Amino acid sequence: MAFGRSSRTDTRRTSSSYCSTMTLVVFVALCLVGAWMMTSSAMAPAEVPSPATKSDMSDKISRSSSNPYKDGSDDTSEDSIIDDSSSGENNMPNKSDSESDKTSEKLEQKTEEENPTKGSDDINNDSDDSSNTQNDGDANGSKSGETIEEAGDAKEGNDTGDEAGGQEQKPKPEQDEKSDGDKTEDGKTDGVIEEKVDQSSDEDKDGNQSRDMGNNEVFPSGAQTELLKETSTQNGAWSTQAVESKNEKEVQASSSSKGQTIEYSWKLCNVKAGADYIPCLDNEATIKKLRSTKHYEHRERHCPDNAPTCLVPLPDGYKRLIKWPKSREKIWYNNVPHAKLAAVKGHQNWVKVSGEYLTFPGGGTQFKHGALHYIDFIQESLPNIAWGKRSRVILDVGCGVASFGGYLFDRDVLAMSFAPKDEHEAQVQFALERGIPAISAVMGTKRLPFPSKVFDVVHCARCRVPWHIEGGMLLLELNRLLRPGGYFVWSATPVYQDLPEDAEIWKAMSALTKSMCWEMVTRKNDTLNQVGLAVYRKPSDNKCYEKRAKDNPPLCQESDNPDAAWNVPLQACMHKLPVDPTSRGTVWPEQWPQRLEKTPYWLSGSQTGVYGKPAPEDFQADYEHWKQIVGKTYVNRMGINWSTVRNVMDMRSVYGGFAAALRDMKVWVMNIVSVDSPDTLPIIYERGLFGMYHDWCESFSTYPRTYDLLHADHLFSKLKKRCRLLPVIAEVDRVLRPEGKLIVRDDADVISEIENMAKSLHWETTLTYSKDNEGLLCVQKTMWRPQDTETSMSLLS
Repeated sequence: MAFGRSSRTDTRRTSSSYCSTMTLVVFVALCLVGAWMMTSSAMAPAEVPSPATKSDMSDKISRSSSNPYKDGSDDTSEDSIIDDSSSGENNMPNKSDSESDKTSEKLEQKTEEENPTKGSDDINNDSDDSSNTQNDGDANGSKSGETIEEAGDAKEGNDTGDEAGGQEQKPKPEQDEKSDGDKTEDGKTDGVIEEKVDQSSDEDKDGNQSRDMGNNEVFPSGAQTELLKETSTQNGAWSTQAVESKNEKEVQASSSSKGQTIEYSWKLCNVKAGADYIPCLDNEATIKKLRSTKHYEHRERHCPDNAPTCLVPLPDGYKRLIKWPKSREKIWYNNVPHAKLAAVKGHQNWVKVSGEYLTFPGGGTQFKHGALHYIDFIQESLPNIAWGKRSRVILDVGCGVASFGGYLFDRDVLAMSFAPKDEHEAQVQFALERGIPAISAVMGTKRLPFPSKVFDVVHCARCRVPWHIEGGMLLLELNRLLRPGGYFVWSATPVYQDLPEDAEIWKAMSALTKSMCWEMVTRKNDTLNQVGLAVYRKPSDNKCYEKRAKDNPPLCQESDNPDAAWNVPLQACMHKLPVDPTSRGTVWPEQWPQRLEKTPYWLSGSQTGVYGKPAPEDFQADYEHWKQIVGKTYVNRMGINWSTVRNVMDMRSVYGGFAAALRDMKVWVMNIVSVDSPDTLPIIYERGLFGMYHDWCESFSTYPRTYDLLHADHLFSKLKKRCRLLPVIAEVDRVLRPEGKLIVRDDADVISEIENMAKSLHWETTLTYSKDNEGLLCVQKTMWRPQDTETSMSLLS
């Protein structure tokens, strides 16, 4: 304990004799005391109190959680810690926000330069500053704090013990420690925790050096330990700064230290699929264990338990892509080096090998003489289909190389084409390489990843789907997806041939479509291609359902949600159609292109939008927001040559505003609505755009190197709550083409983390910007691939 000094008050005003007398008395007394102390020290050593150890502090903390900064305070609750900590930014309440930010930046830079190995138990005792040496009471927690911005993947069961560089702060003793990640619900910071971890300050080290030179332990305060305990309860298991992660990949994935570069060890995937690897479709270990493949279960998604962190190699001789629209007619053979389909389907003008190119005459099984003729034949057969006006978004089942969808662009129609990854080698990969939208999917045992009542037209040209079997289950899935009043265009041999098998299928299809209340509106033959088609119309109301003599196929239960589509098993039933005039599906959308900007009629002002405004206002505000950003920033200031961009993906779309803002560009946008986000995908379809549901903790159902630009608006900060970011970035690398761009808008610390990963992949940073903890990043993928190869996680599943 320190002794106080005597205050000098009015002693100078007393008589000089009295002063002299007292001075003499004090002098004699001090001499006597000094002599006694010297004698005592010679007889026995004095006891010097040692600094508290971690175990001592743990014992004290377990007995009391009181705030060590406030003498005599009651036990500190979680709320009181949060309230106190929110009194000022960075524990510097006397500075303005801008000054605090500048100070934090300087302190952060200084910390990284002087002490780059934060988190080690070996503490550097180099400080010569003794002006602020703490007394023995500092062992109870009154030490200067160290600010650490720590962002980790918050998937349950994963330890995110990344070491992070921090900002040294010297808070006043009466201030509590602050954790941004421990805010109340109103100010909660998701996925990021800014916490002050108690460590011996430089000043404290000097003060204790003479007493215990060998004691280099970190002494957490009682308040800090309680705060970390509460944080763990709220946000999952978070390690302290001094603990190293046991999982090296977790260390690489979750560190977001500002200004600190983490080394990542990338390796090539070692799988049979090689350069065409799709993790959720090439999981051989799981596919081999399937009990049956009768319903194409082996073509469905089977994602590995642990998402891969390896990189897919490039094909030998890979070249820069041919630009659209020339790419519709030809692509580089070396980019998709598969010739089998050309041998099998070349006579039908699907694809041919022409020297160093693969060429696409624009034909198909049902339109050998070109897709445009076939598209016009459909229009002539049914003028009401009105390509590019009434019919804007269609679904093409069993698309082949997607020439049908590729030439529908000439009619202002957007086609979602899909086909399985099967013996028709690389058909979807050909489509995407050509600049035509397509995904790898199959009509098997689960619903397709789309909401109900969204496609204007569904098309099947010799798509090899047995619609008539098992109660028409697969055709009933199309019924779920088709808008009320929408058309099903079926071009197949049973429509125009009289062979016994074809006649039997036609009879079964006629009975099934009639029981589903589908009306056959036309059946015609194309003399040029020598094929025929039949067009059916889905009803717009429930009148026909109510008049059926037999309830077969049955109506789905009222509790069945037709929009639920992620890993939902198929059912052989039909959903009732909406009857409320304000419900989605009772009115056909506006004609294209008016529907792009038109607020859907079924969005009500009583509904709260994603951004908190009434839904119609939210929709319009989102559109204006993205028009401004795309027009002012993305088009002119990002360094993007848009003539090289064709295939675009919005990895976290809300209302489709980003895609709508790109309407005048020669691009198409795949809008992804995350499975854990508000279900706004029907709104996207209503405005004449398309997309699908997906979970970014899993691999996407596309081939490698199929997108020119990926856009992620506050996606990664949300993903960090559920899964690790390293596999997600590996997936981004897989999907993105060499020289393709990734645009990220997110929290500043997440931007820093993503940029570090991108640099480790040898990507080029073309733009980075941050303000008020919001950041913008644009990076470009290069041709770089690692030299080492690893064992794929999918093979070990």
